[in-house]
Amino acid sequence: MSEETGGKQLLHLVFGGELKDLGEMQFRNLKELDIVGIFPDYQSALTAWRGKAQSTVDNAHMRYFIVHMHRLLDPNHKD
Repeated sequence: MSEETGGKQLLHLVFGGELKDLGEMQFRNLKELDIVGIFPDYQSALTAWRGKAQSTVDNAHMRYFIVHMHRLLDPNHKD
């Protein structure tokens, strides 16, 4: 099911990678970023994020994120 408001899709990007340092948001190697995918709603992005995050729990430096792409594409949109 996709979230739509006023006919607009609310896209979410899930990606992750290994951080250089746990105290910073810098990735160790940008060429090795894991682009999980783009999802049509937050719930499906959360499901994908949770699966990837749980599968890498043994690596403390590995982090996955959800980016609300619709907010970047339309900063004035309220969801």
